[in-house]
Amino acid sequence: MNDFKTPAFDLYRPTQPMSLIALLSCFAMTACGGGGSDTTTTTTTATASTADVLCNYSSNAFNAHPLVNLTSTANWSCTSSLRKLSANGVPDHDVGPFNIQSDLDFKISAQSVSVSAPIAPVLTSTARQLGGPAGDIGYILNGVKMDPGTGGNCNNSGSNCTLLGQAGPWRMEALGQTSFNFGADSNNAHVQPGGVYHYHGMPEGFIKKLGKGQAMTLVGWAADGFPVYARYGYSVAADASSTLKVLKSSYRLKASPDANRPSTGLLPMGTFMQDYEYVTGLGDLDECNGRSGVTPEFPKGSYHYYATDSYPYLQRCVKGQL
Repeated sequence: MNDFKTPAFDLYRPTQPMSLIALLSCFAMTACGGGGSDTTTTTTTATASTADVLCNYSSNAFNAHPLVNLTSTANWSCTSSLRKLSANGVPDHDVGPFNIQSDLDFKISAQSVSVSAPIAPVLTSTARQLGGPAGDIGYILNGVKMDPGTGGNCNNSGSNCTLLGQAGPWRMEALGQTSFNFGADSNNAHVQPGGVYHYHGMPEGFIKKLGKGQAMTLVGWAADGFPVYARYGYSVAADASSTLKVLKSSYRLKASPDANRPSTGLLPMGTFMQDYEYVTGLGDLDECNGRSGVTPEFPKGSYHYYATDSYPYLQRCVKGQL
C-alpha cells in the first residue's frame, strides 16, 4: 500500500524549479522535485482521530459519458492508524469539453490508485509542498487526485514555452490565464499522459453530484490526513452558528513581475505560478489554503483545507505531519 507522500511522478511535471511556497514562506524547504522532508524544527499539535468520518465511503457506477465510458470505483476504509483509498481514478460525473491542444489530447483511462493517510493527523507549524515527484497532494472522495500545478514552463524571454518538457523556470498555471490552453473542463480538470484525469481546481461536477448546495461540503482528504472542503465555510471559524460564506484565499497577484520574468505585454500577470504572493490575513485562509475551526463533521474543531475559486484553487502544500 503506497501512502500519499510516496513520490508518484506526474508526466505533466518535468524537473521543477523552487516552489512559490518555498520562495514566499519563512520555512526552510527542499526544492520541488527533490521529494525531501523539511529540515526545520516544527511545533506539533495532536488532533482527535477522524476514524468516525466517512470511513466507509464507497462508489461504484458506470459513467456513460462519451469521453469516459468506464465504471468509476472508489472505496475508502479506516484502520486504527490509516485512512485507505482503493480506486481507479475514473470520474463519476460528466466531463469535458476539454478543447485541448493536440499534444495534450489524451483519453481517460482506469488507473490503479492505492494510497493512505493518517487517521489521526498532526498539525505542524511548517508548510510542505507536495505535487508531482514530491507526492500527491490528496484525493477527492471519488478517487480522482488533486493536482493543481502543471509542468508547463517558459524561458526568461517567453520565446520558448512548452506544455510538456523543460523550456525554463517560469511555471504555467492551468487556471486563471488565457495564454496557454491546458484544456481544463467545467470541473477544472483535464487528462494527463497515461490517461490520468485530475483536478486543478474546484471539482464542480462532484460537488454538484453530492447535491448539498450552499453548505460546508467535505469533498476529499489531503495527504496529511486532514479533510478538504469546497468553497463554503463559517464566517467565524470557531462558531457553527455563524453564517456561511464563500471563503477567500490569501493570495494575490504581485504588484510587479519578478526579475527576468517574460514581458507582461507578451504573457500577462497570472500566467505563471511565480506571479502570485501570499499575504497573511488578506483572506480567510493560510498559505496552504487551510484554517482551523469547526465543521459539520468535526464539531469540536479541526484543521482543514479548502478548494477556492481563485489562486491557489487547491492547496499547494500541507501542514500536517508526514
